[in-house]
Amino acid sequence: MKIGLLECDHVREDLLPIAGDYREMFADLFRRHAPQLELVNFDVRNGEFPVSTDACEGFVCTGSRFSAYDPDDWIQELKSFVRRLRDADKPFVGICFGHQVLAEALGGKVEKAEQGWGIGVHGLDVLKQESWMQPEQSSCGIQYSHRDQVVRLPENSVVLGESDHCPVALFRVGETMLGIQGHPEFPAAYVEALVRGRTELIGAELVNAARFDAQTDEAIITAWLAKFLSELS
Repeated sequence: MKIGLLECDHVREDLLPIAGDYREMFADLFRRHAPQLELVNFDVRNGEFPVSTDACEGFVCTGSRFSAYDPDDWIQELKSFVRRLRDADKPFVGICFGHQVLAEALGGKVEKAEQGWGIGVHGLDVLKQESWMQPEQSSCGIQYSHRDQVVRLPENSVVLGESDHCPVALFRVGETMLGIQGHPEFPAAYVEALVRGRTELIGAELVNAARFDAQTDEAIITAWLAKFLSELS
């Protein structure tokens, strides 16, 4: 199954030796836990968009250092493409920034969280079990690195999961579009290096309290996302 990876940013050059760029991280994640998915890369951050919604059978949208409410032309074009995917009933999964773009594109709202940054491993507590959540698990550990959060959902949305710092950690719009705030693709070493490099911005107390090496369940989460994408294609 061909999945279009909408790349919304690139890893800083000094961090590339840890796990490569976003496309390498996602390729490694799917190779280990969802080998039936074949990635086709689109560097949307630099204006490389699919020629149509039929370019792939489904799409995954990556994280980014940018905000979903930024006025940049490529972000506006990405939102327009998300709306086209919705109208075409095309399967879509947004990760972190992609999760937030999904909300903003379809009428929701994203803003900086009053509680500040979410970093390191937190739980993703399932509020509503869906058929594609196989194997079933009520809570999963996942890496986070974000300051923005979804604060208002689009119409026809349902919250499927929350974390201790993020009330909308997993949500679905309609039947074909899914957003997840955490990063199943990020290895612990990458998250720690990324976050520690932002200590001045985030705050030393929060960075030093973060758990980077706690247990994560990216195998289960990736299986869920793959099943969501494949069931709808």
